[in-house]
Amino acid sequence: MQIKHFIGIDVSKDTLDFSVVVDGKDIQHYCIKNITKEIKSTVNKIMKAFGATVDDTIFCMEHTGMYNLPLVKWLQSQQGKMWLESGVHIRKTLGMVRGKNDKVDSARIAMYAFTNRHQIRLWKAPRKVIERIAALLSQRSRLIKAKKQLNTANQEQRKFLDKDIMSSLNKYTSKTVIVIDNQIEAIEEEILGLLKEDEKLNRMYKIITSVNGIGFVTASYILVTTNEFININNPKKYACYSGVVPFEHSSGSSVRGRTRVSQMANKNIKTLLHMAALSTIQMQGDLQEYYNRKVAEGKNKMSVINAIRNKLVLRIFACINQDREYEKIYCYKFG
Repeated sequence: MQIKHFIGIDVSKDTLDFSVVVDGKDIQHYCIKNITKEIKSTVNKIMKAFGATVDDTIFCMEHTGMYNLPLVKWLQSQQGKMWLESGVHIRKTLGMVRGKNDKVDSARIAMYAFTNRHQIRLWKAPRKVIERIAALLSQRSRLIKAKKQLNTANQEQRKFLDKDIMSSLNKYTSKTVIVIDNQIEAIEEEILGLLKEDEKLNRMYKIITSVNGIGFVTASYILVTTNEFININNPKKYACYSGVVPFEHSSGSSVRGRTRVSQMANKNIKTLLHMAALSTIQMQGDLQEYYNRKVAEGKNKMSVINAIRNKLVLRIFACINQDREYEKIYCYKFG
C-alpha cells in the first residue's frame, strides 16, 4: 500500500516531538515524555485522528541510539514501518534552513520523509544477540578509553613530578589498569561465546576472519554495523559508510581539488580497517606485493593503504555473499 502519512519524530533523552505530514503539509504536532505509556497513547491518538493504518504510515527519526529505544521497541511490537536515518544526512538534504527547536526539527524530519518517499528504507530491527554484542562492544570501547586516559596522564606527569610521588600514583594506576584489562578480556570472551553459540553468526564470523588482517574485534564490529549484512549488503555502500572511498573534488576547469575520502564515516570501523590494512602489508601475500609495487611506482603510501582497506571490504562481502571462506592460496591445474 502507498504511504500516505509521514510522521517525523525528534528524539531526545526526556521528550519526543511528533509532526504529522499529509500531502506535503505539516498538519499536527505533539510533544510527549519519552516513555512507553505516552508513546502508545499518542501514536494510537494520531492513527485514529487521521484514519491511518500501519500499512500507510511511516515513522521517520534520527538514529540516536538508546534514546529512541522505547519508541522503536513499541513500534516494532505493533509492526509499524520505521525509517531510521542519519541526522547528518537529513540536515544535508534539507538545504539552507534557519532556526532550530524540537518542534521544527520533527516537522523537518517528516518533510524529509515525504520529499524522499521514493527512497524509503525500512529499518529492520537487529536480533537480541546483535543488540547484546553491540552493547558489549560499546562497553569495551569505554574501558579502552579509560585505560588510555590513565596511562596518558601518568606519562605526562612523569616529566614534572618527583619519583616518590610518581611511585605512589603508579601503584594505584597499575591496579586499576589490571582490573580494566581483566574486564576487557571478559567482555571479549563473552562476545566470542555469543558468536560461537549462534549458528548463523558463527558461520559469518569464520568467513570474515578468513580474510587476511581481519581479526575478532573488526569482525564483531562488521557484524553489528551491517546488522548481519541485512541493513548493508553492498560492499560499495559499506566502503562509503566506513570512509574508505575516495571522492573527486572538481568543477569545470578552475576547481581541481585533490581526490580524498569523506570525513562523514564510522570512525571506529575506519580505524579498525586501517589497522587491518597495516597488518596485511606485514604478511606475505598479494596485498603486501600490491603495496610494495604501488609505493615503488611513486604512489602515496596512505592512498595505497586506503586502497587495501577498500579491497578488504570487497573481499569480506564477496565471501559473505557467496557463503565461502576466503581462499588464500589458489592452485591451478593444467592437463
